[in-house]
Amino acid sequence: MKITVFSAQPYDQRFLDEANRHHFAHHNFEFTYQNVPLSLQTVALAQGSDAICTFVNDQLDAPVLETLKEYGVNAILLRCAGFNNVDLDAAERLGLFVARVPAYSPEAVAEHTIALILTLNRHTHRAYNRVREGNFMLEGLLGFTLHGKTVGVIGTGKIGLATARILKGFGCRLLGYDPMPAPEFKTLGDFVDLDMLLAQSDIVTLHCPLMDATRHIINERTLAEMKPGAMLVNTSRGGLVDTAAVIEALKSRQLGALAIDVYEQESFLFFHDRSSDIIDDDVFQRLMTFPNVIVTGHQGFFTVEALREISEVTLRNLECLVNGTACSNVLINRDPAGR
Repeated sequence: MKITVFSAQPYDQRFLDEANRHHFAHHNFEFTYQNVPLSLQTVALAQGSDAICTFVNDQLDAPVLETLKEYGVNAILLRCAGFNNVDLDAAERLGLFVARVPAYSPEAVAEHTIALILTLNRHTHRAYNRVREGNFMLEGLLGFTLHGKTVGVIGTGKIGLATARILKGFGCRLLGYDPMPAPEFKTLGDFVDLDMLLAQSDIVTLHCPLMDATRHIINERTLAEMKPGAMLVNTSRGGLVDTAAVIEALKSRQLGALAIDVYEQESFLFFHDRSSDIIDDDVFQRLMTFPNVIVTGHQGFFTVEALREISEVTLRNLECLVNGTACSNVLINRDPAGR
């Protein structure tokens, strides 16, 4: 079986090849790696493949899926948890197999969330640069003690729970909001409505999926409801945050600090070296001018353990299709006729 991997980075090839060699060699999976994202302009690269493997910013709308089907591609393997970029209705109509990796080392993203909070609060990134230049002044590096602060966790799935457990260890008071609350969170904090969470939290951290109900859950109205001077952290999906509204909240000092590992228009920026380019994104460039903002390039998942698990689960999903066995990670399954 031939699989074309889109948006492939060297580490994707390393861990997929490793998983294939160690655990799935008997299936004779053959990988072709393409470093470009999947779109209508690049879909032709999938010709001759039985399946494709994609990431968070690949385009999987109806025209792309229809073209893939014409090429004989019957399986879409998402090496990520999110699937907001997939037209599931079109995939079902076309009889495509679509499976994802719903959870991979949630502690990896949780730990990166904590790293962002601590860095932004204690200004360690700025202190590092100062000391390298021989400047040992402390003015401008004042932070707050995390112990005793109230943290609002929006989304109490596996990553939200992992984040909450770490924050509980810091001695934080935890508030949770989730339309489908996880019972485990009740041992760590209290569930409240969104308005109360925003009003009481010194830090708000986002861990919910991107869907119609959560798109721009942080917007002009909800930012106004936040505790003045609070910190906002997003390591989930860029579309959860209305970036233009956040910029206005930062300018007015309503929002005290912002740390993001994801960005709404990241597909044009992230996972590539843009250091020699002029970044033609005025919103992003404005965001980068604030001293109380930290941006990382969607690296929350980026640990050896997480990448190994992503690769193994991705190939296990494909193995289920090949063997005709049930797949717990499937989003859309082909019918028995393979239509």
